[in-house]
Amino acid sequence: MSQLLKNIDARTKLAGTNKLEILLFTLGTDSRTGRKETFGVNVFKVREVMRVPAITHAPDMPPSVEGMVSLRGVLVPVVDLVKYTGVETDQKPEIMIVTEYNGHTQGFLVEAVDTILRLDWSAMRVPPDMLTAQMGGLVTAVTELADSRLVMMMDVEKVLSETSRYDDEYLFNNIRPIEVENRTIFFADDSSVARNQISRTLDAMNIRYISANNGKQAWEELQKIATQADAAHVPVTSFIQLILTDVEMPEMDGYVLTKHVKSDSRFAGIPVIMHSSLSSDANQQLGRSVGVDDYVPKFEPHKLAATLTQLLSAPLK
Repeated sequence: MSQLLKNIDARTKLAGTNKLEILLFTLGTDSRTGRKETFGVNVFKVREVMRVPAITHAPDMPPSVEGMVSLRGVLVPVVDLVKYTGVETDQKPEIMIVTEYNGHTQGFLVEAVDTILRLDWSAMRVPPDMLTAQMGGLVTAVTELADSRLVMMMDVEKVLSETSRYDDEYLFNNIRPIEVENRTIFFADDSSVARNQISRTLDAMNIRYISANNGKQAWEELQKIATQADAAHVPVTSFIQLILTDVEMPEMDGYVLTKHVKSDSRFAGIPVIMHSSLSSDANQQLGRSVGVDDYVPKFEPHKLAATLTQLLSAPLK
């Protein structure tokens, strides 16, 4: 398994090319359906893969949180994805995937890991409504392999949100409305959890917004806005004053979306903010290389509010 994840850092070169690599894993055969589903997680978020170590159980934890493990002196929470997803199987998780994103490290217990798959974000499709409802919004994208297996991209941010013990309301305390009026931002994110947190932040700031669930949809909507502005003989800044985008999105990622925006003169003067759980220096540098104006980590509403206040308070160009 160490060979499986060797040189992951070098894989950051894929960002900005609308490509990604995902680690495939399974959670066991579900006795209700007789199927063994295949899931995926972005390799950028995977720190290591190991056999399940000794877990220290703790009281008053959410049902799917098994406890804590010590990794190089750091206590890391461990989530049993089999329990979390409701898969009914006699197979016990044998592997722990250690993920690190947005400053959080956690272990996910799975039955087995398969391989690392390299593909284009355009091959990742928005999941059908039936699957979204069945999985409770846990799947953000799907793709079909050559052997006809369906791979479901798991929203690990949703898992973290629902298994961590932070006070959600506390995150939004003391966020105040901005002093300028008539500001509208456009944001794109495929995670329902992230979209909800962005919306709550903007509502608290009294900022209007338009949203999209992925980069392709965002670019299509932005082009419509630009066309409307042209027809009205006004700049696009009359309609929106800032664009906020996630990095990981099906069909078109945030890097490519930013490239499109920055290469279209109609969007001149509109800052693009990257809002992502991929918080490494390498990813921030990649964002800057495609023209991103600023970077804000996810799930930090006060930092997002401060950045938006600074940029939206500036005179319109």
